[in-house]
Parts: sequence; C-alpha cells; structure tokens
Amino acid sequence: MSVNTDNLVAQETTLKSVVSDYIAKIKSGDIGALPAFLGLITLGIVFTFSSQFFLTARNMSNLITQAAPVIVIAMGLVFVLLLGEIDLSAGFASGVCGATLVLLINDHHFPWYLALLVSIIVGIGLGWVMGTLVARLRIPSFVVTLSAFLAFQGILLLMAGEGGTISLQDRFIVAVENNNLTPAVSWIFSIVGIAIYVGLGLNRILHRRRKNLKSEPFNVWIIKNAVLVILGLGITYVLNLQRGNPPNSSIKGMPIVVPVLLALLIVGTFVLNRTVFGRHLYAVGGNAEAARRSGINVRRVRTLAFMICSGLASIAGMLFASRSNSISPTTGGGTTLLYAVGAAVIGGTSLFGGKGKLRDAVLGGLVVAVIDNGMGLLGFSSGTQYLVTGGVLLVSASVDALSRKGASSAS
Repeated sequence: MSVNTDNLVAQETTLKSVVSDYIAKIKSGDIGALPAFLGLITLGIVFTFSSQFFLTARNMSNLITQAAPVIVIAMGLVFVLLLGEIDLSAGFASGVCGATLVLLINDHHFPWYLALLVSIIVGIGLGWVMGTLVARLRIPSFVVTLSAFLAFQGILLLMAGEGGTISLQDRFIVAVENNNLTPAVSWIFSIVGIAIYVGLGLNRILHRRRKNLKSEPFNVWIIKNAVLVILGLGITYVLNLQRGNPPNSSIKGMPIVVPVLLALLIVGTFVLNRTVFGRHLYAVGGNAEAARRSGINVRRVRTLAFMICSGLASIAGMLFASRSNSISPTTGGGTTLLYAVGAAVIGGTSLFGGKGKLRDAVLGGLVVAVIDNGMGLLGFSSGTQYLVTGGVLLVSASVDALSRKGASSAS
C-alpha cells in the first residue's frame, strides 16, 4: 500500500514545483541553453526595432540558408565536444567532401544521390582516421585535427586548383539551398511536424502516468507546446509571404534546407538520447575512467564521435556547394570553423565535455547568424561583427566555466 502512495505522490507534480526545480538546476550550474535562448530573443527584438528589413520574409529566408552549413558542422562538433575533445578540421573536411561530391557529378557523371553517399563515406573515413589517432595513439585531438586542418586545406587546393572554382551542375543539389517548398506544402509540413511532436509528447506523459512514474504537469506541457505552435506557425507564415518581385519573380515558401536541418536534428537527437551509444558518449565525456571501469569501450566511442562529426561535415559540404553553385579552395575555411565551434558553445554545449544537446548547435548557430545578419543590415563593419561575436562566445564560455565551478562547489 505504501508503494502506491509513493507513486501517487511522485506523480503529483505541480507547476510551482517545476519552477522551483528549474531554479534549483540553474543555481546548481545546469543552465543549459537558457542564455542562448534569451540572447536570441534579445537580439531579435533589438534588430527588429533597429532595421525595417530584419524581420522581412526575404531576410528570414536568407538568414536560414546562410546559417545552415555552419549549423550542420556545429551539430557534428557537439558529438566531439561532449567528449571534451575538439575538431579543428571540420570546416575544411566539409570543403573536401563537397569537392568530392561536385567532381563525381561533373567529371564521372554520378547521379546526385550516389555522389552524395560517396562524399559522406569519404567524410566518415576522414573522421575514422582522426578518431583512431586520438583514441588509440592518444595524440591530443588539438594536434591531430590541426594537422588535418592543414592537410585538408592542401587536398582541397589540389582538387580545385589554386584560385580555381569547380562549378556544380546538378539541379537537385542546387535546389536544396536555393529553392523552396510551395506554400501549401510548407503549411502541411509545419502542421504535420508540430502534430507529431505534440502527439509524441502527450503519449510520453500518458505512458509515464500509466506506469505511476513522475511526469511533466499538463499545464507546463500545454504552455511549452503552445509556444512551439505559435513559433512554428509564425515562422511558416513569414516564410510563405511574397519575397520576390511579381509578376516577373514570385518567391514564396519554406526553403528546402529547413526540412533537411530538422531531419538531421531529429536523427541526431535520437542517437544522443535514445541509443546506447548516446548514453556512452555522455558517460565518457563526464568521466572517461569511470566509464572505462564500467565496461564502456572508450576508444570505440571516441572514434565514432569523430566519424559522426566528419560525416555531418560532408553534408555541410553539400550545402556549401548548393548555396554557391560551386566549390572553391576556400570552401569551409575563413570563419566557418570558428563560427561552428562558437555556435555549439554559445548554444550551451560545454567545452569540458559531458554536457550538451544537438539543439544547442541550432540555437547557437541562429545567434551567430542573427548577429552577423543584423549588424550587416545596420551597416557595421566586419571588424565590429567579429568583435561582438567573439565577445558573445567568450561570455558563453565564461558562463559555462562559472556554472561548472558552482556545481562543483555545491557538491
């Protein structure tokens, strides 16, 4: 009888207790993506009132397509950062894989899907080499990936030729970053996606209640999902507005790259949260020695993390090729890697390992993109944009370090 009473008490979770628990988590140092979320809202408000062009349909579409490759690279970096490692080669790895894709299509007449598959396999292979060096030879990931950074840059120069550009001649790949879903399909995609998410969340709550387990209160769940519905439908509405110049040019609908990003986010989140590998990844990042003693194959986990990172970088290479209709010797270079690492850290992924989610890459990538886009609209120089982005990254890393220090003190 006492067991049933305990279960009923555990099940009675109120809104007040949820708020209290969340505040306690923040005080203990577990702030998650809260700073990135608040920063994104603040930046959006500031730039909306500062520029009449920021919240337009055309600018929102451009912002998403510009940020997409960096967000995908940042997604891959999350897997490596969760281990407390780093991959400095991810930017140029995307360039090498993108060049592989384009050359297979242009010179060897591969169909786009087969060329994409081969480029992803190449990316995974590059990650396997780096992961093996880090995991088995125990060479610091900084040294391995810095060497790979230089090597991949050289390979890309050889593939494209110094100063050369390889043009992409495949309408399917080009369409990913340059074409849009029709307004009707955009609405269907948005509504169906939201309905599936809400349905899965409701099913999870009901399942836990049937098992007499502690579950999220319905009022909290309703508030969270109401915000999601408003955001999802609002973004869809904005993206379905006319952003061309009719009658000569009519451009409406959600960019095709949005479903691509969401698919990667869903699959990656499932891997991290619902698979044995994901649990092992967090365990190794939290305490590698304890994970090894518990029977986890630490070397295998490290190697797979680098393989996933480079595999996602190869998809980013496809997005780079799609957006510019070409691959050049500088693809994936410049600020690409810095922005990708910044996106993951700004979003809430810890540089010390063991803490982070794939959504951090999306939130952080949007923050970086909004800073770059908004300050560009206001006429600020590139130097000022770099200063602000660097400052935001430093603040995020400092918050992470202070939160971990607070958590250690509390324990």
